[in-house]
Amino acid sequence: MALRLVLLVLGVLELLRPRKVVDFWMGMAATNGDEVDLRPWVYSAARVEGALLVLWALKRGRGGK
Repeated sequence: MALRLVLLVLGVLELLRPRKVVDFWMGMAATNGDEVDLRPWVYSAARVEGALLVLWALKRGRGGK
């Protein structure tokens, strides 16, 4: 249940603020996080991922398997 809640929150953040979420994770993953150039579609992909996470979490919350 805790994992579902964390993924729900992450999904909502990715839907509302994909740039901040992606930039945060890129800063964590890259040694020169400020100099990384991402393609514009990365933020759209983050939104899609966020939508899928939210749908999954809501479906699981309703007793889905």
